[in-house]
Amino acid sequence: MKLPIYLDYNATTPVAPEVAAAIRPWLEDHFGNPSSSHPYGLRARQAVAQARRHVAALIGAQADEIVFTGSATEADNLALLGIARALGERKRHLVISAVEHPAIMQPALHLRQLGWDVTIVPVDATGRVVVADVAAALRADTALVSVMHANNEVGTIQPVAEIAAAARANGTLMHTDAAQSAGKVTIDVAALGVDLLTLAGHKFYAPKGVGALYVRSGVPIQQILFGADQEHGLRPGTENVPYLIGFGEAARIARAHLPQAARHLAALRDTLHRRLRDAVPGLMLNGHPEHRLPNTLHVSFPGVSGRALLAAVADAVAASVGSACHSDAAAVSGVLAAMGCDAARARGAVRLSVGMNTTMAEIEKAATVLADALAQRNAGGRS
Repeated sequence: MKLPIYLDYNATTPVAPEVAAAIRPWLEDHFGNPSSSHPYGLRARQAVAQARRHVAALIGAQADEIVFTGSATEADNLALLGIARALGERKRHLVISAVEHPAIMQPALHLRQLGWDVTIVPVDATGRVVVADVAAALRADTALVSVMHANNEVGTIQPVAEIAAAARANGTLMHTDAAQSAGKVTIDVAALGVDLLTLAGHKFYAPKGVGALYVRSGVPIQQILFGADQEHGLRPGTENVPYLIGFGEAARIARAHLPQAARHLAALRDTLHRRLRDAVPGLMLNGHPEHRLPNTLHVSFPGVSGRALLAAVADAVAASVGSACHSDAAAVSGVLAAMGCDAARARGAVRLSVGMNTTMAEIEKAATVLADALAQRNAGGRS
């Protein structure tokens, strides 16, 4: 069976061949536990340390500031709940944005149930947080601000450095979820001024089931899982050595190919947008026209359900209407609602995200398939 053109790289990426090759020996030959003191364990421990250095280098951090986790969701939970455990006796206020991933929104709502005050700041029509709104929300008891680096649906990149500066001036810690932006744009934790930052391996060609939390040295944070003392005591459990090796290799590759990778992705994205715009009168771009991920094109098709349109082209194009991490597939995107999109625009929304494996020929074909399917549905009077 011939597979459709894959334009859902924001949902997940394929494991890069170099990453798979790096993992294989650790599945077949090198099986030691990094906590063991004999040569098998020492070899594994050294390999994990090397992976940690690669991940740290990708974001300009020190290796001992990287805490490996099982996913970005776990890292986000550790960031919010770990800071809450550390500071909750004297600071019980949290600030997040209205377009956060469920991995941030749900822990925040959990803290609200525990008696925390949670301020959810709005976004503008492009999905961008206004720095002044965050600054106005800050209080003496604000423990943490968490605003994602780039939105997983529309691709809008947030002014994280400016938000972090406002938080720092208030004596407040700053976290950003960079799961969707790492490997696509350059990230430097010092330049951003963040105290904590989340990464997800499967968003940049490592396997699913591995992530990391950057914790700036000296930041007060407590564990939320209990067991042995792996990962500085913040993430107990025997390390997933093969996947950590793959995560490190993917980080090394991503760092080596930035920023040329970003230019390549942007060229694919912009060609797809241009072809669709030329073929579909009334096509609307969602998200910021400039401050956005180089690989993400989020558009609304006029007079049609985005879900129905993708169903009509499912044999030829694999894409989504939004995040793969939301439980209610039929609901209007909370991100688009926060941006003030009307019902018709939200209904016609489609997220098209390209990757390093995408070819220009696939872009041309996908644009033609989508435009033709829309024309056929309009001719048949269906929406």
